[in-house]
Amino acid sequence: MPQCSRVVPGLLPEAGVSSRPPGRHLKLAVPALLTLVLLPGQVPTQGADAQSGHPLGLPAVVAPKDNPQTPAKIALGKQLYFDRRLSADNTVSCADCHNPAKGFSNGEQFATGIKGQKGGRNSPTVLNAAYQTFQFWDGRAGTLEQQALGPIANPIEMGLPLPEMEKRLNAIAGYKTQFQQVFGVAEIRASEVAKAIASYERTVLSGNSPYDRFQQGEVEALSEQAREGMKLFFGKANCAACHAGPNFTDNAFHNIGIGMDKPEPDVGREAISQLEGDRGSFKTPTVRDVARSAPYMHDGSLKTLAEVVEHYDKGGHANPWLDEELFPLKLTAAEKAALVKFLDEGLTSPATQDHAPPKLP
Repeated sequence: MPQCSRVVPGLLPEAGVSSRPPGRHLKLAVPALLTLVLLPGQVPTQGADAQSGHPLGLPAVVAPKDNPQTPAKIALGKQLYFDRRLSADNTVSCADCHNPAKGFSNGEQFATGIKGQKGGRNSPTVLNAAYQTFQFWDGRAGTLEQQALGPIANPIEMGLPLPEMEKRLNAIAGYKTQFQQVFGVAEIRASEVAKAIASYERTVLSGNSPYDRFQQGEVEALSEQAREGMKLFFGKANCAACHAGPNFTDNAFHNIGIGMDKPEPDVGREAISQLEGDRGSFKTPTVRDVARSAPYMHDGSLKTLAEVVEHYDKGGHANPWLDEELFPLKLTAAEKAALVKFLDEGLTSPATQDHAPPKLP
């Protein structure tokens, strides 16, 4: 996957004013790794770092100062995540669009909301969302707390106005008791619902992959073909230019041409930044456990990893806003197969945490 120019969050010009011509992306240095601290109350997992408790290959997760992790809060957030009563007609939960059994996506091109409604974007995985600088494909939310309430209130997703959500939850005695214990509140409010769901989502982690074990010296963790694919990922195919760092993402937005051949393409990040140079740009997703979260891209248009590799091999779809360094890779059939093997075998993690639906109050 070819090199992508980086747009660093927080260093954008004023909204509505573009400091760069169409198709040109501002290049700025991005720190390779941020210093993070361990979440209080996090439960060690199989394959975890012996000292920190988080999965091998990942830094510790950081929680906001006003929303520290506790086991009780995580358990409450998990209940809410799986509870269909948070939708207008009691048919859709967070887990229906972000299913643990489907890589925390939903296995379909688009999510299905209440009344069978379909959105226009693929359900992004929740895996390692704790490390993302932005949430949603267009980055319109800066934290998991800000993200959590969006789908609940969205009329084509869960369709439940937040005041109505609060009323419903306050009528459930079990939830009233739990919110009192966890947050010390007599009345359940949307702000605490968001904090609880976000706390659970911060435990949805993917690490300890064969690649991580290979990096620790376990050479046989990767097959010979996967090792060849790894060399391509970090070399000729240049995937790591955007899929970088422990979470295999630069946390930036790029136009790789997906959907830009349509009469009215999704403008992506431009709708948020108001910068023409961001037209058709979407957040770089993690590729950890990517084999479990098909289909791919913001519009779910690519069904397999082989199709993804083909897209990058041809240099994306030409358009005036295409990242300037996308170019045909000219990979051989064997190289394409090796790259897919690395993405599949090398970055798929063992199931180490319990994300089965919990008992609801």
